[in-house]
Amino acid sequence: MKNTAIEVKFIAIGVSAGGFEVLNTLVTQLPADFSLPIAIVQHRSADSSGYLAEHLDISAKIKVKDVFDKEPISPGIVYLAPPDYHLLIERGFFFSLSRDDKVNFSRPSIDVLFESAADIYRQACLAIILTGKNHDGAMGLAKIVATGGTAIVQNPGSAQASEMPIAAIKKVPTASVYTLSQITAYLITLNKNQKK
Repeated sequence: MKNTAIEVKFIAIGVSAGGFEVLNTLVTQLPADFSLPIAIVQHRSADSSGYLAEHLDISAKIKVKDVFDKEPISPGIVYLAPPDYHLLIERGFFFSLSRDDKVNFSRPSIDVLFESAADIYRQACLAIILTGKNHDGAMGLAKIVATGGTAIVQNPGSAQASEMPIAAIKKVPTASVYTLSQITAYLITLNKNQKK
């Protein structure tokens, strides 16, 4: 497993088909003292409710919420892109929401989040691609790596839908490929190391 002593300041996660189960496992295992901000793009239909954020917030030890426009990024919170809005990171470390055209047939798009996070956080960004059925996130993951950030992809064999992880690995062959339990362990260790 990669060195977890890197100085990460922001975690971006992209997930699609099978995301509810994966996020329910990952987010609920993070400790109450988890200190890094996490932004998640989960592909959701435009008319979906806020159930995902509400469910995860009840189940998790840390705060989980849907993002609102111009919201400052705070440590130790899991932010979800709201349905039908792209989620971007702006200079000054706050979120913005956009109704621009779909990217990879998706709004929110993982690529949009990853590319804006790469611009702002550069080498301090960790990006993770989880289960999904399309190619969204692969281009954004490449930009994360090109700006010095860290890329992790869920092992396609352990993903409910392998297309998105496979596309990410093809685009970023240097990405670390882990099972979901290994990704969770990595994040917990990363959090511990950065508190030292």
